[in-house]
Amino acid sequence: MRKVALLMAAVLCQLAPVAAQDKPAAMYQGQMDRLDRDGDGAISRPEYQGFMTTAFTSLDKNKDGTLSAAEAAPVLNAQQFAAINVNRDGKITQSEFLNSVMADFKAADRGGDGSLQ
Repeated sequence: MRKVALLMAAVLCQLAPVAAQDKPAAMYQGQMDRLDRDGDGAISRPEYQGFMTTAFTSLDKNKDGTLSAAEAAPVLNAQQFAAINVNRDGKITQSEFLNSVMADFKAADRGGDGSLQ
């Protein structure tokens, strides 16, 4: 799922839809800077979670607290959507979304220090 979080971060930083892909888009410095709110050169867990919470809200076009497949389509392909939709009800709750992306963050945090560099 790491590739889902990195792909979503890269895409959401650009705020533009992309075709679903299997490989994560590499984040460039401008994207890193957008997530690094305190400017310390790393993306902390709280920075990432705050960004992803805002991203969820932005994607939730009808403001019902869930993401339909159509709402998530700019950042998730069908396989990624299904993997995040753990209760298989056809929509992604904010909890499901954050659990997934934060698990990806943890997996990407190779140093175990709670930040990505």
